[in-house]
Amino acid sequence: MALRQIRIMGDAILEKVCRPVKEMTPRTKTLIDDMLETMYDANGVGLAAPQVGILKRIVVIDIGEGPVILINPVILETSGEQTGQEGCLSLPGQAGIVTRPNYVKVRAQNTDMEEIEVEGTELLARAICHECDHLEGNMYVNLVEGDLFDVTAEGEEDD
Repeated sequence: MALRQIRIMGDAILEKVCRPVKEMTPRTKTLIDDMLETMYDANGVGLAAPQVGILKRIVVIDIGEGPVILINPVILETSGEQTGQEGCLSLPGQAGIVTRPNYVKVRAQNTDMEEIEVEGTELLARAICHECDHLEGNMYVNLVEGDLFDVTAEGEEDD
C-alpha cells in the first residue's frame, strides 16, 4: 500500500466523468488499498478515484464503522433531507453548508465484482452522494448554500 497524492480543486481531472470498472485486476485492488490508506492518512471519511488522479468509478468511505468500497456505484433511491457542513479532501481547510438526502440506497459492486446494495442515512448518505458526485466530475462547492468558510485542521472530517 502507498499514499497517493490527493488532487486539489482546479485540477482538470476532478471535472471529468469516470469510466466503469470492467474487471478486478491486481492493479485495481492496489488502487483501492492505496485509496483507503490515503483517506485514513488525510483524516477523511470518503475518497473517490479521480481525487487520486484515476478516472475509474471507485469510491471508498469510512464513517467510523469500517470501510465501504463501492465499484461502479449507482444511486437507486433517496429520501428525506439534511443540511449540514461538508468539506472535501480536494479542497483542504474549506467547508460549506450543503443540503443532501438523509437516506440513500446505492447499487454497486464489491472487490469480488459481486453486485451489492448499500443503504445509508445521515453521514453515510452524505458521503455516498458526495463521492458519487466526484465520479461525475462534480464537486460539492457547486451545491454550497452561501459562501465557503475556513475550518481548522484539528478534528475536522472531510469527505
